Amino acid sequence: MSDAGASWIDRFPGLGRLPADIRADLDRGSQIVAVPAGTQVFQPGKSADSLLLLLKGTVRVQQRSETGREVFLYRVHAGESCVLTTACMLAFQDYSADGIAETDVEAAVIPRKTFDDLVARSPVFREFVFTAYARRITDLFSLIDDIVFQRMDVRLASRLLELADDRGVVRATHAVLASELGTAREVISRTLAEFQRRGWIEQARGELRLIGREGLERLVRAA
Repeated sequence: MSDAGASWIDRFPGLGRLPADIRADLDRGSQIVAVPAGTQVFQPGKSADSLLLLLKGTVRVQQRSETGREVFLYRVHAGESCVLTTACMLAFQDYSADGIAETDVEAAVIPRKTFDDLVARSPVFREFVFTAYARRITDLFSLIDDIVFQRMDVRLASRLLELADDRGVVRATHAVLASELGTAREVISRTLAEFQRRGWIEQARGELRLIGREGLERLVRAA
């Protein structure tokens, strides 16, 4: 890998502290890949043979039930790694969920051989791996707490605020939002209709616009 390519290591604070020899091994043993939007990065039953550290874009991780219903688990953003991939590599287990590139993605790929070697040799690399793992596990427990205890209107309002771009536009169908929140599309449609009645959103095909962000934020804060 070139010196320019090696600069990706510095984009992950935990890796910036690697000793020179370990950093050089990570550089030589990894590569940068580009993945188009819509690509299935991993799927159930496939082995985890490399760790991806995202440099650009997002990957959506979801699980499909026996009835075909999709349940959103989390997103991997630039500057992050995938906790499921980490867990599968550490435990030598196959994937149990899907990973889909939501956007064009650029990532550093660390093959298993390099991953295993650095985990064994480098305390700094181990700390990086397990810190990211612990952070995402905490996020998953928060997701479980939301599903069990939070009202659906509050969860939907919070997710809309999270997904909105700089212009307040959320590009997602009712079905996608239902998958995000682990509920039925009809529930999302009813809740969005109520948000629209209150003047908080406007709906269009495949997207909606936040026109009353303050109302959504009040709903979330009140909960």
